[in-house]
Parts: sequence; structure tokens; C-alpha cells
Amino acid sequence: MSPFRMGVQLHPQHTSYAAYAAAVKRVEALGVDTLWNWDHFFPLHGPAGDDRHFEGWTLLTAMATLTERVEIGCLVTCNSYRNPALLVHMAKTIDHISNGRLILGIGAGWFERDYDAKGYTFGTAVDRLLALGESLQIIKQQMALESPAPIRYPIPILIGGAGEKITLRLTAQYADLWNGFGPPDVWKRKNAVLDNWCREIGRNPAEIERTVGLDPEEIPNNLDAYAEAGATHFILGMGVHGDFAKVEQLVRWRDTH
Repeated sequence: MSPFRMGVQLHPQHTSYAAYAAAVKRVEALGVDTLWNWDHFFPLHGPAGDDRHFEGWTLLTAMATLTERVEIGCLVTCNSYRNPALLVHMAKTIDHISNGRLILGIGAGWFERDYDAKGYTFGTAVDRLLALGESLQIIKQQMALESPAPIRYPIPILIGGAGEKITLRLTAQYADLWNGFGPPDVWKRKNAVLDNWCREIGRNPAEIERTVGLDPEEIPNNLDAYAEAGATHFILGMGVHGDFAKVEQLVRWRDTH
């Protein structure tokens, strides 16, 4: 069995639900291990003036029912948008709908347009990171109180972000997976910082699965470099009308390594 896992983040923007659902089924059929959306209220890129977009957590419910095998999650949930105890209740529900296939991805938030349009306080990056730390404590505590308990207990937590002073320290404290971005030399440096935080708090760095978000242009050229840097889980970001040949390349790389 390969030591590597492959995932796809399907962007829930500039599309219809029917097209998104078809892409979800197609990606699972191609053999990936994980399938993700994101947690925004507006498109992050693409045609100007086209604001078609779907909400991440309600979409996860559909993704759970459309699939049978892949693990699913938001890459990543914005901590600012939901009470953490409510978020755990939502996560437990989707854990049951998916028969234990949910990964709870979370981060501090960064897209100011979302905050302004929906009435959330954007504040400073430090404010948002401190709030994330407080929420992670509540999430860990609340997960033990849920009834019924999650099928997969505890639900694994993925933290996304690369801030070396706070984000990666929180990752060492609370996460089961970490997601960062390249290029490979940058990802490698951040990965080493995470290792150092783990050692400082007395945690085995091997307990945290290392994931990297990929642009289509990085496949297949950067896969070996990320693997050498310590990545074991590769997640391609793409639209529902993107190049599915890139997904096939990911799966082939996994199956030959």
C-alpha cells in the first residue's frame, strides 16, 4: 500500500449544483482518497461579476450522500463564522451521514470580503488566531459531550495555515493533519517549524499527517519535491470544469510510489 494519499478540493464557485455533484462523483470514481470544498461566501477567482457560489457545510452534507468511500471536509472552515460548539454538532451530524468519513478542517479566516458582506468583524490577524485557539479548546471538549458520539471519535482535525508563531503552534497542540502550500522549499521550511513546535510541547511529530495544497501547474513536476520535503497527502485545487487528467496523474503517482 502506498504511504501517500491524494485528494481534490473542488471549488464550489461559478457552477450549478448539478455540475458540482457530477464532479464529486467523477473524482471519487477516479480513485482519490479525500475530497474537499472550501468555506467562503463568494468566489475567490474566475470571471468578474460571476458570483455563483455554494456554502461549504451544507454542501458537505450533499458530498457525504454522493460518495461512498472518500473522506470529506472543508479546506478549511473559517473559525469566525460559527460558534465552535455548534460547529462540533454540525461535524458530528455529517460524521454520521458519511459513516465516519469527515475530517474537520479549520483555520483562522482571511477573506475580508466574506466578513464585510455577512456582518462579521474582520479585526486583525492576531485577533482571529487567538479566537481560533480558544475555539479549538472548546471543539476538543465539546466533541466528548456529543450524543450520539461521532462514529469516528475523535473526528480528526486539520488546521490550515503557515504562520510560524501561532498557527503552527496550534497545529502541534490540536491537529491530526496540517495543510500548507508551496513552493516546495517554502513548504519544507514550514514543515520543519511544525516539527520543532511538536518537540517543544512534547508531541511526536509523526502524529500529524502532512498535506500540501497543489495548483494544477505543479502536477506532476513538484510531487517528488514535496514528498522529499515530508508531504504524504497531496490535495489538488480545481474547478468542476477543470482538467481531470491532473487527477488521474495524481492517482497514478500515488500508485507507483
